[in-house]
Amino acid sequence: MSGTLNKVMLIGHLGDEVKVHYFEGGGCIGRFPLATNETYTNRTTGERVTNTDWHNIVVRNKAAEVCEKYLKKGDKVYVEGRLKNRQWQGEDGNTRYATEVHVQDFTFLTNKNDSGSQGGSSQSSAATSSGSSNQGYTMPEQKTPLQETEEDDLPF
Repeated sequence: MSGTLNKVMLIGHLGDEVKVHYFEGGGCIGRFPLATNETYTNRTTGERVTNTDWHNIVVRNKAAEVCEKYLKKGDKVYVEGRLKNRQWQGEDGNTRYATEVHVQDFTFLTNKNDSGSQGGSSQSSAATSSGSSNQGYTMPEQKTPLQETEEDDLPF
């Protein structure tokens, strides 16, 4: 195989609110930290150990606006994108580095009823739509009361 691949898929929880910066030309960029966990049992002590990794997530334009509107700290989300490395000079003159996940597609996994949000409407994120700017994202769809009562009681 002669090609290369730069693809990242993560499911995690937001560590903070989405912070969006708007530019003069009308574009915007959103950033938020995403936590992923690994849990295992230590063979020698039998103790459950959880390791948390933090990822810097970057979304652009309409996707950033959607994330800012619907996501909040603690929400579970699936993101898919590319790894990009950045470097810059800090105020102290030292070179700083950051690795970021530039999102191309995402899906909200937290049901708004589960997240304790206020408001009378029940919103879910089961439908996925793709934008023409090569960034897909999931928009919450409205559930009718009939849909909520007909859900299966399957254990998975």
